[in-house]
Amino acid sequence: MKGIVCAEVNRFEMSNDLPEPVRESGHAIIQIKRVGICGTDLHAYKGNQPFFSYPRILGHELAGVITEIGDNEQGLIAGDQVSIIPYMHCGDCIACRHGKTNCCTDMKVLGVHIDGGMRERLSVPVAGLVRTNGLTLDQSAVLEPLAIGAHAVRRSNVQPGESVLVIGGGPIGLGVMAIAKHAGAKIIAMDVNEERLAFAKAWAKADAVVNASHLPGEGIMAANQGELPTVVFDATGNANSMSGAFQYVAHGGRLVFVGLVKSDIAFHDPEFHKRELTLMGSRNATRQDFDTVMEAIAAGAIDTSRYVTHRVRFADMIEHFESWLKPETKVIKAMLEL
Repeated sequence: MKGIVCAEVNRFEMSNDLPEPVRESGHAIIQIKRVGICGTDLHAYKGNQPFFSYPRILGHELAGVITEIGDNEQGLIAGDQVSIIPYMHCGDCIACRHGKTNCCTDMKVLGVHIDGGMRERLSVPVAGLVRTNGLTLDQSAVLEPLAIGAHAVRRSNVQPGESVLVIGGGPIGLGVMAIAKHAGAKIIAMDVNEERLAFAKAWAKADAVVNASHLPGEGIMAANQGELPTVVFDATGNANSMSGAFQYVAHGGRLVFVGLVKSDIAFHDPEFHKRELTLMGSRNATRQDFDTVMEAIAAGAIDTSRYVTHRVRFADMIEHFESWLKPETKVIKAMLEL
């Protein structure tokens, strides 16, 4: 079986003799058809991903077709197209018992803690499969990154008409914007890249954009009738941005860290208390969030055709991967086709 292995920092290898997956009880064999490239993959390749070891098969934004499956409660059968929920949870810990499978204490994420989907076939627990027969393969693959945004929006309890600032115009931030907009919020997008801001306005239908390089506080206030937004999402994965985000939240508001950074985050406690802020972390997603994204796609609120900006054949990925790290490539979402 063919697959791509991240052998060490800055080095991929194409393998032609990976072992075939064996279907165990409660699992299904999936023929992988699409693999989306995510910031986690880029960070892993550069050695900046927490909780990571090498060698590792990357890939957790996945779409495919079931080739082998037993009897199951979902009624899935061979030939069904599926998206994969890549967060392998234990089902027994305190988080799982409370329905928070996205932050299981013994979480194993495909492509991070265990080998992922950059290979022809994969064995996956049936509980981690979402039937997507009504979607395209591309749409099936991008459910996962968009579900991360949906989970963050659900965590924050965004209300219709509420003012929302999303810091970071990458694929995760864009998903937050699109889902929050679909929920009826007013969206302010902030980034340092004017092209990303233009995309946020056109694709995610942001109501206003702010360049973080030019007096961002004033820009945010001007975009929101002289007030700070009640919800701020930071999807940058940048420690300086995350520390600075506290100053952009209204009194009584919520700050949600969607991005992950491999360092400590500090904030000024008196200001935090004065504003009675709520700070939240948002990790991964649940089946409910995948369902939310599918509903938004069906309603026409998310245009996945423009979200996927780059596409290569699986066999050509290694030669293209380095270019996707460069801003001038203008990647939003790169997609591998098998």
